Amino acid sequence: MILSDKTIQEMLSAGTLQIEPLEPQQVQPASVDIRLGDTFSVVEDSPAGVLALDGDIRYKTITSDTYILLPNQFVLATTMEYVALPDDVTAFVEGRSSLGRLGLFIQNAGWVDPGFEGEITLELYNANRCAIELKAGRRVGQLVFARMDGAALHPYRGKYQGQRGAMGSRIFLDEEVRK
Repeated sequence: MILSDKTIQEMLSAGTLQIEPLEPQQVQPASVDIRLGDTFSVVEDSPAGVLALDGDIRYKTITSDTYILLPNQFVLATTMEYVALPDDVTAFVEGRSSLGRLGLFIQNAGWVDPGFEGEITLELYNANRCAIELKAGRRVGQLVFARMDGAALHPYRGKYQGQRGAMGSRIFLDEEVRK
């Protein structure tokens, strides 16, 4: 069941759902607006021109209030908001239609697990022929919350828990777990 603004506000007041910082106007009828933070990361070029998924991938990270996203460029960004979900609520990250119509694709794999806590890393791609100016504080998407039929037996406590800033892929840690 998708949570309404009334339920979201009740959970925020009770502290069972935490979003900081949060302005009252960010709470929409069935979502909460998320804003662009000031941290951006791009994958560093590899000498071989290939990203190996079994090793640490290097990123160049910058902190800036403005980032110019060139055509066909991909960048990781972060939300201003630090989110803490209870063990019985999940969230979906959705981009804003107004930005999608400009060719700015916003994603984070689309899913936030119950029990997750941290800033949300966004994957931004410019599909336009023109550069797009990104500014910290701009509304870039929304979180849609859904209550599960019960608390998760194994809420999220994974490799991105507590993240701050535009966190690069830690896929190489998947291989460490299998060893």
